[in-house]
Amino acid sequence: MMAGGFALAIALAPAVAIVLILLTRRAAVAEGLNLVASAIVFPAAILLLVAVRGGPQVYWHGYIILDGLGAWSVLCAAVVYLLASIYAVGYMRLLDEPRRLSRFYALFAGFALTTLVGPLMNSAGVYWIAIELTTLVSTFLVAFEHAPESIEAAWKYIIVVSGGISLALLGTVLFYWAGSLVFGPSYAMTWAALRDAAPRANHALLLLAFLLVLIGYGTKVGLAPMHTWLPDAHSEGPAPVSALLSGALLNTAMVGIVRYLAVVDAAGIGALPRAVLVVLGAVSLLVAALFIVRQRGIKRLMAYSSVEHMGVIALGFGFGGPLGIAGALYHMLNHSLNKSLMFFGAGSAMRSYGTKNIGGIRMVARRFPAFGALWLAGAVAITGAPPFGLFASELTILRAGMRSSAVWAALLMAVLLIVIFIGFLNHFRIMYFEPAAADRVPSGQISLWCVVPMWGALLPLLALGLWWPDVLWSYFATIAHALGGTVALAGAAP
Repeated sequence: MMAGGFALAIALAPAVAIVLILLTRRAAVAEGLNLVASAIVFPAAILLLVAVRGGPQVYWHGYIILDGLGAWSVLCAAVVYLLASIYAVGYMRLLDEPRRLSRFYALFAGFALTTLVGPLMNSAGVYWIAIELTTLVSTFLVAFEHAPESIEAAWKYIIVVSGGISLALLGTVLFYWAGSLVFGPSYAMTWAALRDAAPRANHALLLLAFLLVLIGYGTKVGLAPMHTWLPDAHSEGPAPVSALLSGALLNTAMVGIVRYLAVVDAAGIGALPRAVLVVLGAVSLLVAALFIVRQRGIKRLMAYSSVEHMGVIALGFGFGGPLGIAGALYHMLNHSLNKSLMFFGAGSAMRSYGTKNIGGIRMVARRFPAFGALWLAGAVAITGAPPFGLFASELTILRAGMRSSAVWAALLMAVLLIVIFIGFLNHFRIMYFEPAAADRVPSGQISLWCVVPMWGALLPLLALGLWWPDVLWSYFATIAHALGGTVALAGAAP
C-alpha cells in the first residue's frame, strides 16, 4: 500500500495545482503552486522507487502497475519537473506577460502530470491514451510564445507525432488481436497478459504489431528518421518546456517500446525487433552528428543532441542483456539531468543576448562568469566526456554492444560520439572565446532562479559519473530480469 500512496501523491500534486491555478488565475500564486507540486512529486518519486524494489504492484483493478521500469521513468520526469519549475520562475517573468502566466503554469503542471502517470499504465491501450494526452497538452506549450515560428513548430509537432501515434494505435490493436487468438475475444490487455500470450500467439502478427508500435512511439521518442518534429518543437517552446520535452517526455515514450520489446522477447522472436531498434539507434546518432556539426541555432543544437542521446538509449535496449539495459536506464537519468542544464543555459543565453543564433552569443564566460562555467561544464558532460554521468552510461552501453552480434553498431557509436564531441564543443568555442560584435552586448543579469537549477543538475551529474552506486546496479538487474533482460542480440557473449 505504501507504493500506492506515493503514486497517488505523484498524480495528485500536479492535478490539485492545476485546479487551484485555474481558480485563482494569479501569476504569483500559479508559479508558487506549480513549484510546491514539483517539490512534492520529487521525494514521492524517490520513495516510490524504493517501495517497488520488492516486485511489481498492481492497483485500480489492474490499470496501474508500479514496477521498476515505470518508477525509474517517473523519477527521471520528477527530477526535470522540479528543476524546470524552479527555472521557470526566473525565465517566464522575463516574458513580461503576467496575465498569461497562470495559463502557462496550468499547462506546465498538466504536461508534467501526463509524463509522470504514463509509465505507470498497466493497460497497453490506456498507455496509448496517456501518450496522446502528452501531445495534446504540450502542443499549447510549444506555441505559448505566439511567435510565427513557435506556432508553426506546434502544428508540425502535433501533425507528425499524431501520425506516429496513429501507427502505434494500429500496432496496439494488432497486439490485442494476437492475444485474442489465445485468450478469446475479450481479455484485459495488460503487459503481463501480452507476455503470457506471446509464446502461443501468431509470430508474424506480433512482429508486424511491434514494428508499428516501434515506428509510432519511436516518433514520439525522436528516433530518426521520425524525428523531424523534435528540432522545431524543442527550439521554439519556452526553455522550461524544452527541458520537460527532452528530459521527461522522450523517456515516457521509450517505456512503451521497452515493454513491447519484452513481449516479443517472451515469444522468442526478439532478434529481429532488437536489430531494427539498433538500426534506428545508429541512424539517430548519424543524423544527430551531421546536424550538430553544422548547426547555427543554439536550441536546435540542444534538440539534435536529444536525438543523439535517445539513439544511444535505443542502442542500449537493442543490445539487451543486463549491461545494455543497465546502461540505457542510467543514461535516461543522466540525460534528463544534463539536457535540463543545457536548455536552461540556452534559454538564459538567448534572453540575455537577444538572439537564437550561436554566432550572436559571444564571450559568455567573460560576461557571466558563474553561469558561463556551469553551462560550459554541462556542454562537456553532454558530449559524454568524463568525469560526468553520461560517460559512465555510454561506456556501459558500448560494452554491451561489443558483447553482442551488433559489434558494428557499437563501433559506429564510438566513432559518431567522437564526431559529436568535436562538433558540439566547437560551437561552445565560438560562443566562449571568439570576440563579440560591437552591437551584440548582453543585457541585464541572469536570475538566481535560473542559475540554481543548473547547479541542481550539474552536481548529481558529476556524482553519478564518479560513483555508480551498487544499489542502482542491483535495481537495474532486477528490471532487466523482469523484462527478460538476459535476452540479447544473437551471438552475445556470456
